[in-house]
Amino acid sequence: MDDVTDDVTNAVIADRLDRVADVILRRAGDRALAARLGLRLSRVTAPTGLAYQRYTPSLSVVAAGRKRSIVGDDDRVWGRDGFLITPVDLPVVTAVVEAEEPRGFLSARWELSPIVIAEVAAAMTVPGGGGRRAAPGKRLGGWTVPLADAFARLVALLDEPEQIAVLGPLACREVVVRLLQTDQAPRVLAMVADSDAVVPRAVSLMTGRMAEPWTVKALAAAVRCSEPTLFRRFKDATTMTPMQYLKRLRLGEARHRMVVLGEAAAQAASAVGYRSASHFSRDYRHVYGRPPAADAANTRLWLRTSEPGTPEPGRPGLGTPEPGSTESPAASGPGT
Repeated sequence: MDDVTDDVTNAVIADRLDRVADVILRRAGDRALAARLGLRLSRVTAPTGLAYQRYTPSLSVVAAGRKRSIVGDDDRVWGRDGFLITPVDLPVVTAVVEAEEPRGFLSARWELSPIVIAEVAAAMTVPGGGGRRAAPGKRLGGWTVPLADAFARLVALLDEPEQIAVLGPLACREVVVRLLQTDQAPRVLAMVADSDAVVPRAVSLMTGRMAEPWTVKALAAAVRCSEPTLFRRFKDATTMTPMQYLKRLRLGEARHRMVVLGEAAAQAASAVGYRSASHFSRDYRHVYGRPPAADAANTRLWLRTSEPGTPEPGRPGLGTPEPGSTESPAASGPGT
């Protein structure tokens, strides 16, 4: 009986994600319409390679295909089997690894509003919320039928734009309610919990002053908490240590400076806080697969000659981020 119930549940969730996929196929090109609901839609027709992106607090959903996401030491390939919650600004390296025929890779990212989360959480009893932290490494949330239903209804409003002003706020609140009934409730609530404010403050400091010689001790002092507390809360929220986060942030900004602004590798490295050119080159090659100068030159050439969504030739595992993401190859740096 349990197997039958699971089969029915999985079939319903698959149906709702198919509905989401159909809307993305029709509406992926209309960014202004999607933005009215806080959505960013993406369609990619072929596998891409890894590229730096900056995720703002959001719910990420894959409706067709699969992608690879690397956050610190957490490296996973995922698709319709789950969803991801990003509770704070997060530097991520991602790639499309599977694009289904004929739809391609389809995804949506929905901006999470701290105001709406706080209002909904105050009006309901959150099972297991109560300040409990998500299990370490539990970044992929499990779909429920109510959540899949709610998200499909939200996305379906893109086919009825005249109804967005009235039904949009209701649909957004329903999605938050259903998220707070999943195993990802602690991550969602972390956006509004006073006890976890040290993480957003630390992120803001590192983002705004990334060239400074931060240490965990200095960062903990700046946000007024102990080093163990900062380390633990940061790891819980981002799956990275503060210094891993800072490194990924610096590398993404350095790549932006080289590719978009045309800065030399040494100049870009210095601007983001690296004191050693060899250290920068080693870290950069570990993430992007090539030395900084060669990568920047090849990426600039590729951007001038390729169509969006085309994998970058001659560069195993590396390429372009998804259209509709916070970052694009031409602007792959913080704050763009």
